[in-house]
Amino acid sequence: MFGIYLHIPFCLRRCNYCDFCSSVGDEYARARYVKALVKAVSASDVSGPADSVYFGGGTPSLLSSDEIFEIISAVNEKFPLTRDCEITLEANPGTVTQKSLAGIRRACVNRLSIGIQSASDDDLKRLGRLHDFKQAVEAFEMARDAGFDNISADIMLGLPYQTRESAAESVAKIADLEPDHVSAYMLKIEPGTAFDCPQIRDSVPPDDDVADIYLDTVSALESRGLKQYEISNFSKYGYESRHNLKYWTLEEYVGFGPSAHSFYGGRRLFTPPDIGKFMEDPTKSPEIEDASPNFLSEYVMLGLRLRKGISLDKFSGLGGDKTALLKACKAFLLAGYMILDGDRLALTPEGFLVSNGIISEII
Repeated sequence: MFGIYLHIPFCLRRCNYCDFCSSVGDEYARARYVKALVKAVSASDVSGPADSVYFGGGTPSLLSSDEIFEIISAVNEKFPLTRDCEITLEANPGTVTQKSLAGIRRACVNRLSIGIQSASDDDLKRLGRLHDFKQAVEAFEMARDAGFDNISADIMLGLPYQTRESAAESVAKIADLEPDHVSAYMLKIEPGTAFDCPQIRDSVPPDDDVADIYLDTVSALESRGLKQYEISNFSKYGYESRHNLKYWTLEEYVGFGPSAHSFYGGRRLFTPPDIGKFMEDPTKSPEIEDASPNFLSEYVMLGLRLRKGISLDKFSGLGGDKTALLKACKAFLLAGYMILDGDRLALTPEGFLVSNGIISEII
C-alpha cells in the first residue's frame, strides 16, 4: 500500500525557526496551487492502492474544505483509498474555526495534527506563532466537537529561555488535552532562519539540559498512556501514525508538491523546493535522489528510530553480518544506550539522544 504526501506550501506568516518550503499566499494563489497539485497527482507515472494520505506544510488548514475534498478526490482516482485509509491534515490553531473544522471532517479527513508547540505564550511569541495557548485549547476542543477522534499535538523542546521546569509544565498542559498522539521535537536552529543569530543561539538551553527535558518528556507522556514508538513520537495504543511509519519501515510513499519526497520502485525521488516552478509545470516528473539505495544501511538507520528497533533475522536476510553488528553494539549495550531483546536490537530513550553517533558507528 502506498502512502501519499501532499505538500501545501502556504502560511499566514513564516515562523522564526522554520526552513520548510513555504510562502505567504492569498486565496487566489492557494486556488491556483490546488489546481496544480491535482494535475500533478493525476499525471503521476505510478498508481496503486493507498492506505494513508498526509497533508503537510506550510499550513494545510488554510485550504477550504472544498479544496481539500478536491485534492482527496484526485488522489482517490489515481491511488484508490482503502476503506480505513488514514487521512491526516496539519492545522495551526489560529487558522481554524468550528465551521472550518466541521468542513474538513466532512471532506474525509479523519486525523488532525495540531501545531500547538508550547503551552507558554512567551514561547509562542518567540517562535513567531500566531496563536496563544488559549486558542490552541479552543482549537483542540472544536476539533473534538467536529468529530475528530484521532488528534495529534505537536510540541517543541529546547526552546530559547526554556527551563526543565517550564518545559515540564508545557508538556503537562498539552497532555491534559488528552491527545491521541504527540510529536515532540527538539528545536534545531537552521541556517538562514530568523533564529539563526547569536541572541537566540545563546538563549537555548545547554545540551545536558535539553537531554533532561527530552527524558522528562518521555517519562511524562508515557505516564499519561502515550507510549513512545519513535524518537519523537508517542501515542495511545493503536494511534501510531500509519503514514509516518512508512518512512521508518521502508514502505512505499509518493509525494506531491515542491520539496516532496517519494520512495517507490526501489528509488528515492524528490520535487525541487520551488513553488513557482511547480505551479508552472506540475506534471514534470520528480528528480531522482537515489536510484539504488543501500537497503541494509537504511533498514538499520531508519529502524533504530523506532522504539521496537530492528530484527536481527531481517538484518541477516538483507545480507548483514549479525555477529559483526552485535560486536559493534557491545559498548552501547553495556552503557544502557541500546537493548537486546531476543531477536530485536533497539535504542533506549537515552540512546535516542545520541542516535546519530551510534548509527554512524555501527553502519
